[in-house]
Amino acid sequence: MYIQIEEPTEKISTAAVKVWRISNTIGHGLALLITGALIVCSEMFDWFGWISIILYILGGIIVLSSIYTILIEPFFLQRTWRYKIDQQFVQLKHGKWYEKHTLIPMEKVEYVRTEQGPIMRRYALYNIEIGTTTSNHVIPAIPSEEAQKLKAEIATYAKIQDTDFVEGERA
Repeated sequence: MYIQIEEPTEKISTAAVKVWRISNTIGHGLALLITGALIVCSEMFDWFGWISIILYILGGIIVLSSIYTILIEPFFLQRTWRYKIDQQFVQLKHGKWYEKHTLIPMEKVEYVRTEQGPIMRRYALYNIEIGTTTSNHVIPAIPSEEAQKLKAEIATYAKIQDTDFVEGERA
């Protein structure tokens, strides 16, 4: 009655750890900079005392959060992310403490897109976004050549027409 589905085995790039650490460092650095500026303003302009207390607490929370999201989380995310693509399904599995296993039937796939920001471009990585009617799913940090191959493979299995032609290409 039930079909046997193999566990996903493909791993994302190990460079994902560096990319996530750089990205999280930038985000937390900006948050600390803004909080620090507000603390300076609070002291200079003699704001209410409770505002300074809240800003110091917020700064402490940001520091604790940055320790986790810069040093610990990227390592666990990279080690636990798995995916598998076959003619019937796209499987995504990730999580250390809260494990999430997503199974996307190829019939439900409406689009496949690759995304790359400036930090990911430096490490030649792409995110693959798979869209369905009700949601979208991302396979993060796939090396450039493999990402293009996977995008074409998913589009072929899902029978998606490629409308993103480069100028001069023919269908």
